[in-house]
Amino acid sequence: MALLNASNFNTHIYSEILTVITRGDGGIITQAINYAEEEAKAYLNRFDTTAMFSGINPSPLLVSKVLDLASWHLIKLANPNINLELFRTSYEDAIKFFEKVQKGILDPSFPIKQDDPNTNIVEGSHISFSSNPKRNNFL
Repeated sequence: MALLNASNFNTHIYSEILTVITRGDGGIITQAINYAEEEAKAYLNRFDTTAMFSGINPSPLLVSKVLDLASWHLIKLANPNINLELFRTSYEDAIKFFEKVQKGILDPSFPIKQDDPNTNIVEGSHISFSSNPKRNNFL
């Protein structure tokens, strides 16, 4: 079971507009959903993406953000009846959200990956490195 399906788009795109964009081809919707889910997973690699994207008890926040990504992938085919700027802004906002989660700035209630006892790798850890600015003592 996937996180999204065609019926989820009713909160983002009217069904008649969706039909016009896809020309009745449900495969286009499935493709847009697959692109969006893979894009989101790339940012959420410290979380248990298998559980998150299984469709069982999904996070409404995750569903909304992945729908923003999928909507953008769909409306690139759009006709003049859709405000592309609005969807572009939603797409960029979703990417910024995922970047903040990736950097550890935001900590949503997504399930963390479990450690692999065979490799001793701590999957859910988040490590960041930084340094002080370079000093110029001799000016």
